[in-house]
Amino acid sequence: MANTATEYIQHHLQNLTYGQLPAGYQRVDAYGQSQGVLTEPTWTFALTPAEAKEMGFWAIHVDSMLWSVFLGFVFVLLFRFVAKNATAGVPGKLQNAIESIVEFVDTSVRESFHGKNPLIAPLALTIFVWIFFMNLMDLIPVDWIPGLATLAGIPYMKIVPSTDPNITMSMSISVFFLMLFFWIKVKGVSGLFSDLALHPFSSKNPLAKVILIPVNLLLETVSLLAKPVSLGLRLFGNMYAGELIFILIAMIGWAQLPLHFGWAVLHILVITLQAYIFMTLTIVYLSSVHEEH
Repeated sequence: MANTATEYIQHHLQNLTYGQLPAGYQRVDAYGQSQGVLTEPTWTFALTPAEAKEMGFWAIHVDSMLWSVFLGFVFVLLFRFVAKNATAGVPGKLQNAIESIVEFVDTSVRESFHGKNPLIAPLALTIFVWIFFMNLMDLIPVDWIPGLATLAGIPYMKIVPSTDPNITMSMSISVFFLMLFFWIKVKGVSGLFSDLALHPFSSKNPLAKVILIPVNLLLETVSLLAKPVSLGLRLFGNMYAGELIFILIAMIGWAQLPLHFGWAVLHILVITLQAYIFMTLTIVYLSSVHEEH
């Protein structure tokens, strides 16, 4: 484990990484003990941040993948359980909470989405609840689960998937491809090109219209590509900053409990707000490709 404050922070911010190390690589564990030299390329778990970096692009953050999939199953099973046991009479507390969430998301879709697509409401609900669950993991004290993982021989364990840019960017890129899919489905390839090439500047003069096409394409393409980048990085940046504050609070010692509680209360707003923003922007982006200028 960590011996200094810097090592403590680095340990808690490091993902459990699985990837390939090249032949001839000198392996060293977190305590500086040599683990030998690899005689051939080897797929393995990284023992140190340096090994995780050496594994490169194709390495997998196993903890982020496991926790995000687990929380996805929690979402599906919880909502399925409530749906199967829903009563027409006075609802219980859990059913009332789930119905409130569904109604809230449905209202958001009705207000922000101006097309006809039965996929949008279920997609918005999935995004909101799934991201909320991932963000909610940030309220668990930072040493509990990583400490248990260390006792089990697992060197690293990050439990908040939304603090991993691989997770947030994969979600935003998925939204981006959904935009492109529905853009082409609703308006066709010609409609997509028209939206990019004839806006925001237009002219009734045919020659001026042709001249403005490259300018419009440049501006609209940059704006289009900025959407998934900003969508994913916004969620990552806010949650990463919140996690870092929890880690810093954990280093204080005896005073950490009241500070942790105080920041957790404030952080609940961030957790909910970031899930709501991601959901709302997804609805708005998908609505934009269904609308006619």
